[in-house]
Amino acid sequence: MTPTILVVDDEESIRMALQGILEDEGYRVTTANDGLDALATLQKELPDLVLLDIWMPRLDGLETLQRLKELYPDLPVVMISGHGTIETAVRATKLGAFDFIEKPLSLEKVLVIVHNAIGMSRLKEENASLRGMIQERFEMVGDSEPARLLREQIRIVAPTSASILINGDSGTGKESVAHMVHRFSSRSDKPFVTINCAAIPEELIEAELFGYEKGAIPGATSQRKGRLELADGGSLFLGEIREMPLACQAKLLRVIEQHHFERVGGGRSIDVDVRIMASSSFPLEEAVKAGTFSEQLYYMLNVVPFDLLPLRERREDIPALIEHFLEQFCLREMRERKTIHPEAVELMQSYDWPGNIRELKNIMERLVIMSPGRTITVDQLPDAIMEIRSPHKLDHALEVHSLREAREEFEREFIIQKLDENDWNITRTAEAIELERSNLHRKIRSYGIDMRSRGG
Repeated sequence: MTPTILVVDDEESIRMALQGILEDEGYRVTTANDGLDALATLQKELPDLVLLDIWMPRLDGLETLQRLKELYPDLPVVMISGHGTIETAVRATKLGAFDFIEKPLSLEKVLVIVHNAIGMSRLKEENASLRGMIQERFEMVGDSEPARLLREQIRIVAPTSASILINGDSGTGKESVAHMVHRFSSRSDKPFVTINCAAIPEELIEAELFGYEKGAIPGATSQRKGRLELADGGSLFLGEIREMPLACQAKLLRVIEQHHFERVGGGRSIDVDVRIMASSSFPLEEAVKAGTFSEQLYYMLNVVPFDLLPLRERREDIPALIEHFLEQFCLREMRERKTIHPEAVELMQSYDWPGNIRELKNIMERLVIMSPGRTITVDQLPDAIMEIRSPHKLDHALEVHSLREAREEFEREFIIQKLDENDWNITRTAEAIELERSNLHRKIRSYGIDMRSRGG
């Protein structure tokens, strides 16, 4: 779309000269004789940029600038003056002017400033759009008591500087909670940096977290900042921190205590101000007892614990989540707004969701893309959800003595089924069910699933 520029100057020769040059560069140009004329023009059409003279009759440029910023705070304005002083330039800048050009005009300088001002405005719009998308992605959805209490806990904790440990099964939204805490904190305008400790080889986690100097590790042809340094002033989220090696845990503990660190292979101390948030899909207390996780680091992180319930324990939120994802994916894929049949919603509420919110989100995305009509029906649901209507499944579930046993039995059968679908390949199965490979190994051992004769 061609950018539009409004030129405001009481000298016709200046207006005509700027209009001709800018139109030659591909811009669309409108003009105004003075400040009042400019304000009237802006009521009809909002341009991408205003070039505004300071000395004009009726309403001078500085007063016009003040009114423009009150009405259109995001509109970039470049001031033009033939009698500019430092005081005038400073005042214009304080009022929100993007830049200041003196007469006689350097046409080359005008074009550079116009290009920069429009580029900066577009960048701000894109950033605002991205922030909106991120907020939508990590929105807390649901009106159940657990969801309400979680939002309240985030509201209370976010403004503080306390470290946070988020516990919950895979897919329950641990990163979403960390995003929300950052978003409502005083650090919200600073970086939010993440690192998944389970997805990075042990020998590389330290370099990824702390950065490294040239030649410090194989292939290090230049210096590189780590995630801690990139998060300075903001928040660092350490996903699945249980997988972090003990040596790296000790270094992280010192950072939390002393607020400085050294890059791998470096000798210079680097000061850092970062709020640490971490998550784990399995109780860290067990890792502390087993000697695989630092007790001191555990206590440092566990200042404010968040315990997220699996989706099966807050089924009343499932209809709201379904509608949220329906709207999100229809909008993203530019599809006509779909609805979902009440029977399908009821069946989805009966499903145990071993992959939690992440699984529900993925299924809703698939249904939006693949369902041909405006209404998603029961027969379009995945087989795993349809199977819970099978009478023999219900009879089998009734044979166990507790709800916990029923859930464990279902999860064991689910893992066996997915392993079989993926030729008993643990890596492919972990990717298919969106579970960390190490976590899948633990579940296989916990449920006594025999891999020896299965080809994996």
